[in-house]
Amino acid sequence: MSDLSPTQTRDPLLQPLTIKRLTLRNRIMSTSHACGLEKDGFPQESYQAYHEEKAKGGIALSMFGGSSNVDIDSPSIFQQLNVGTDEIIPHFQRFSERMHAQGAALMCQITHLGRRGDPYAQDWMPAIGPSPIRETLHRAIPREMDEHDIARVVRAYGKAARRCEEGGLDGIETLAAGHIIGQFLSSKTNHRTDRFGGSLENRIRFALMVHEEIRRNVSDDFIVGIRYVVDEGIDGELCPEECIKAAQILEREGLVDFFNALYGSMDTARALSEETFPGMGMPAAPWVGMVGRFKREVGLPVFHAAKLSDIASARFAVSEGHLDMAGMTRPQIADPHMVAKLLRGEEHRIRPCVGAGHCQGAHRPKCLHNPSISREATLGHQIAKAEQPRRAVVVGAGPAGLEAARVLAERGHEVRLFEAAAQPGGQVLLGATSWRRDLTGIIDWRLAELELLGVEVECNRLMQAADVRALSPDLVILATGGVPQTGFGAGDDLVLSTWDIISRQVKPQGDVLIWDNTGRHPALMAAEIAAAEGATVHLATIDANIAEDLGYPEVIRWQKEFARSGLRNEGHTRLISVRREGNRLEAVTMNELTHEETRRIVDQVIVDMGTVPMNELFDALRGDAGNDGVTDLAALRDLRPQSRSGDGFELHRIGDALSSRNIHAAIYDALRFCKVA
Repeated sequence: MSDLSPTQTRDPLLQPLTIKRLTLRNRIMSTSHACGLEKDGFPQESYQAYHEEKAKGGIALSMFGGSSNVDIDSPSIFQQLNVGTDEIIPHFQRFSERMHAQGAALMCQITHLGRRGDPYAQDWMPAIGPSPIRETLHRAIPREMDEHDIARVVRAYGKAARRCEEGGLDGIETLAAGHIIGQFLSSKTNHRTDRFGGSLENRIRFALMVHEEIRRNVSDDFIVGIRYVVDEGIDGELCPEECIKAAQILEREGLVDFFNALYGSMDTARALSEETFPGMGMPAAPWVGMVGRFKREVGLPVFHAAKLSDIASARFAVSEGHLDMAGMTRPQIADPHMVAKLLRGEEHRIRPCVGAGHCQGAHRPKCLHNPSISREATLGHQIAKAEQPRRAVVVGAGPAGLEAARVLAERGHEVRLFEAAAQPGGQVLLGATSWRRDLTGIIDWRLAELELLGVEVECNRLMQAADVRALSPDLVILATGGVPQTGFGAGDDLVLSTWDIISRQVKPQGDVLIWDNTGRHPALMAAEIAAAEGATVHLATIDANIAEDLGYPEVIRWQKEFARSGLRNEGHTRLISVRREGNRLEAVTMNELTHEETRRIVDQVIVDMGTVPMNELFDALRGDAGNDGVTDLAALRDLRPQSRSGDGFELHRIGDALSSRNIHAAIYDALRFCKVA
């Protein structure tokens, strides 16, 4: 008998899906991605634990191993797996056992990068492709494949598929879009005049050969799908009609069991960040309608993932028949327990994906506001009750303070949370404007959790040391953040901070010089606002280019915003001095490459140099603290409780109250400290 309520049993996302002899327990999956946790090219402990957490959380299918390489001239350039060797089989076997024990299916994506390869990576093999046409994003100029190359790569696909089945996986998918199968299929990248080029029937020949070889190497029950483009978009040449016709050929030949639908191209930075992985500022589920059109023309199950950011979007897509499996990959990174919460009737408690793209950057797959992701083997996702409840005071209700209060309350401590401003949120309230407004989900989710835990955010409370002492706390956590740093040198009293502009405390006017010393968002936001207000904006950065401290989805979005508005950047520039020149300002900058100085007369100088901690309350309290406000960094790193020797309360700082960093760092501070406090 089912334990589900009648409402839950009718939820289209909770219905099973059967493919061959495999029954998937619901319609939510994680699509393949190179998560960055591989070790020596194999999915070892951290990699497996990352996916296993999703299985524990109720997911039906994890498709792992984004762009796993089948052969030697498809190198690891973004930490992919190596399915070109039998050494991977024992890792697959252990991985499969763990996932199946939790009730989830497991499949791997196998591919050859083709022209997306890097001739200077791994074994320094030249990239290959159907034609010698360079890819914009990955830069290699491929060698045109001959019949021997084609036969070799086809065999490599078959051997890789065999390894996956021997490893106990439930199936695989190949990757067409942008990779070698898709490069043969698209006339944009295939200019051949032999039997592999020209007509669609010729261009699909390579895909047919690959899948025929895969079928020869695996059993009839083993599932074989393809991640497949349904429309190459504005940068491509494959139209929906050709995509449908090619798919029908693959289906008619009995070579694939499902299509995992993609839209657009992935050979430019713009296409990758806007079409393949649309993020913050893009509409929800932008390609679902196009995928639905494709699905109506084929008879096989269709999977899809592209900003299905929330349960409502996924439910709509499945219920309307646009797709059969909802790929909620980034939402699963934000909350790997989303299905379990849905089953419990706690959809409102799912931690939202805000689309920031942090999980796609240099530190992938770390979520901007779930620090437990990728740290399953150390930090974990569970919060245990404390053996001895304590009276805790948290000052500051930005992301760090809210997270500290949440975790302490989950552990059973008595928590008081104070905020000097009229509303909680801290710097996130400044950042959550324009295309970044979804950042508010970071704050809103924590406020909702605190309400369930019975913790009130006491706003308009500028806490003094005496106020804190009067509460007789055992533990004091200062998440008071920082204030803008503007001390660059002579004339720093004449400049404005980017916060002045972003918060609309000061109106930009006239000729404005904005100097960016961080490579983060604030200077770019200030430049955008100033230009929109009619000011003439001169942007100068200490770095070569804008947004150098950000992940690539954010970089591309800012570059696009600047291209639209006509804003330009002067790189390698340092602000030297500012002085009054009548009722205007003279700013002196220096080019760090040439050391040439430039003097310009402007009306305003605006700088972003990050923040410096607000230390007044900390300095006033540390004399009463048993630990003198010192945090044992080794204990913090190792997730051990801090020493509680000495009289007085325990005092610590987290987030920007320590140093100027990003949201993830602030929340990580709070979680790893409070989880053992």
